[in-house]
Amino acid sequence: MLTLHSPLRGWCAPLDETPDEVFAQRLLGDGVAIDPTGDTLHAPCDGEIVSVAASKHAVAVRAENGAEILLHVGIDTVVLAGEGFQALVQAGDRVRQGQPLLKFDLDVLARGAKSLITPMLITNGDRFSVVEACVGVGVDVGDALFKVVNAAEDAAAAAGGAGQEESLSFVVPLEHGIHARPAALIANFAKTQAHEINIKAHGRSANARSAVSLMALGVKHGDEMTLVASGDGARSVLDRLKQLVLGISEAPHAGSADKAARSHVASKDSEPEPGQERAHEQRGASETTAGGVRSISSGSRLRGVIASRGLAVGRAVTLKAAEIAVVEAGRGIGHESAEFERARDEVRARLNQLAQHSQGAAKDVITAHLEFIDDWELVASARRAISRGKSAAFAWRRAVRDSADTLRALGDPRMAERVDDLIDLESQVLLALSGEAPTAIPALPERAILVADDLKPSQLVSLDATKLAGICLAAGGPTSHVAILAAAMGVPALVALGPAVLAVEDGAWLVLDAEQGNLSISPDQIALAAAEQTLASRRQRQQTERAAAHADCRTADGERIEVFANLASIAEAQVAVAHGAEGCGLLRTEFLFLERESPPSEDEQLQQYQGIARALDGRPLVIRTLDIGGDKPIPYLPLPAEENPALGLRGVRTSLWRPDLLRVQLRAILRVQPVDQCRVLLPMITDPAEIRAVRRMLDEVRRELSIGTPVQVGAMIETPSSAVIAGRIVREVDFLSIGTNDLTQYTLAMDRGHAELAHRIDGLHPAVLNLIAMTVDAADEHHKLVAVCGGLASEPAAVPILIGLGVRELSVVPTLVPQLKSLIRTLTVEACRSLAQRALGMDTAEAVRALANEPMTPARGLLPAE
Repeated sequence: MLTLHSPLRGWCAPLDETPDEVFAQRLLGDGVAIDPTGDTLHAPCDGEIVSVAASKHAVAVRAENGAEILLHVGIDTVVLAGEGFQALVQAGDRVRQGQPLLKFDLDVLARGAKSLITPMLITNGDRFSVVEACVGVGVDVGDALFKVVNAAEDAAAAAGGAGQEESLSFVVPLEHGIHARPAALIANFAKTQAHEINIKAHGRSANARSAVSLMALGVKHGDEMTLVASGDGARSVLDRLKQLVLGISEAPHAGSADKAARSHVASKDSEPEPGQERAHEQRGASETTAGGVRSISSGSRLRGVIASRGLAVGRAVTLKAAEIAVVEAGRGIGHESAEFERARDEVRARLNQLAQHSQGAAKDVITAHLEFIDDWELVASARRAISRGKSAAFAWRRAVRDSADTLRALGDPRMAERVDDLIDLESQVLLALSGEAPTAIPALPERAILVADDLKPSQLVSLDATKLAGICLAAGGPTSHVAILAAAMGVPALVALGPAVLAVEDGAWLVLDAEQGNLSISPDQIALAAAEQTLASRRQRQQTERAAAHADCRTADGERIEVFANLASIAEAQVAVAHGAEGCGLLRTEFLFLERESPPSEDEQLQQYQGIARALDGRPLVIRTLDIGGDKPIPYLPLPAEENPALGLRGVRTSLWRPDLLRVQLRAILRVQPVDQCRVLLPMITDPAEIRAVRRMLDEVRRELSIGTPVQVGAMIETPSSAVIAGRIVREVDFLSIGTNDLTQYTLAMDRGHAELAHRIDGLHPAVLNLIAMTVDAADEHHKLVAVCGGLASEPAAVPILIGLGVRELSVVPTLVPQLKSLIRTLTVEACRSLAQRALGMDTAEAVRALANEPMTPARGLLPAE
């Protein structure tokens, strides 16, 4: 319990007497009001200055216990623009109780402000409450005004959780900090615990059951985070939660929709630089007035940010978002409470139904909304407002908007984009309260290009994707959920086009070029015909490639090149077969192990592996054993603390450290029918002894299951060391598979997750290519196959070089199989070898790419790489 002291000399009164509705109705928080007779504002407690208003009329202080106090000198003093005020502190300063914060001129304030009454509020009332307030008396600086009670601690004590407080601090390793997905996982865990768990960071605190509150802490990669709980067993709970946080994978689960979507985001060459997103290329674009865009001329062109690549030609369908009107006053606490629960139940049921019929990115969005609909803080905040006589709609909107404002204020683009989900959910609940339909999107005509200020994820999910040709948004960001969904749906999308796009008329012809970032509005007939021809050519080429994709793949001179697919689910296996994949060259089994409290059983694994085998219809299935550790730890596998997890227990090292998990996985793999369809691939091999250890276990499992058929075993080459001794490694296995993503980062000593180095981490670097060549040469001596399953195999520019180096199996993104098969059929092995030898002699990755992309002469037998 914290005692706050008077910051002023004067008369202390209840907030109800404040001549301002916002303060009097406690919309910003509970507290007291002081009519000052002194001219200096003092700190009410020890703490940190959170902010000082630009007009110097207000100061926010964060106490040591996390309570946030707003000191607002006078009413409507913001209009003075700082006149009469002198700030004595700034944001970030540490202050002691009684320290002067502001000086002000009472005469200036008396002449220019509505009132001198100064509210003193606790703004994070979800966690703290005001008790024993001293009102109706004269006070001096330093007098006790009221006490602040931590509501969460009181609730825990009342529930029998009182006891010694336990705390656990650690550095957050997550690349993107505590954003939406980690916050949801933490909140789900906290909801299952009897203990009240609080999380502290940056001098603030959040209830662990609220994903919104957790995101609002603004915890970033490398920040320290402290877990706090009290009572018997608290330490164990905190240890488990810590392992959960450390075990959160930044990689998408059960497929690659999120990753694929992000790969569609514009490159630096095609995307405006930061700060230029609104500096659109508008040629004769629009005539504006003070009220906004009035008209837009034919032939105009706007520039935006690429959210999902592609080209679209179609007619504009404009979506005008209307603010849902709400009434502030309620019709009784009982009625409004019942309506609030009814609306939430209705939205929850609809989301659950959608989740059952969704997958990939769409399911991720729906899951996030399901988390928010029951968010502890949002619901508690709305219920408190209802208890004060507000309508359910007003209470819900206020709760959502307050949380959204907090996330925007963090200045973190990832957090700001999660605001989209909050506002989306706000609308869904408000529509349920009003009895209106859940969406207001018109039926789409054929080849519709949707134009809107912004688009809610739930709206996009509900659209008929077969009629949606493209999306153009005035606002939005390239990593928003809408952008991810659009890319997963294969719908070209531009965002951040600015307000001019809102003047596009319904039915206007549009050419959406989400390769260059341009939107052409009402182009002339010549430009429109050219765009249609380009689009038709692309479609024709794709159809031709798709039609030929199911035939065996051979080079122009007859060399057999197998094109397999990288998979992580049954659904992806079905997509791969439809696109002509000749098998699975890499099944990432981590999708079975991530985001759960215990490992999958043998039968559960068998069910998934068998399902994928059936989907492949007899085609080879290469199953990589669990590749956990480094950037993909799991909560039920508490790995030893590592300063650099990328160099610690990873891949097969983790499996040999926990052989019980490996044995169960091998049993599940060997039980797949037919037995000879599956091959076992071992990740992160650096030592032949590791292979021998796994083979011994594999032989034991075969005897246990009475399986006489031999099972092929392969090793992944992912480090320079394994490439250097590939000749020794290959003696222990049946084949090698090169993981170019890790091989590149380890060879170049560059973290592939490092934003500043991302553009330099290139698998076509000559050092990487020389290691690939070394690996292939070693395998050739033993007549063993070498595959490439890393990202380089999916790059058209790299494929001729890989073939020239001797690679005869590529495992790629499923949807790219037709394009790559088509390319391979134009190549000759001799020409590829010549190209590869030249590439090995280059100095830089840029030089190799320039070589790979230069026009190919007929003598070399190559076509330009696309």
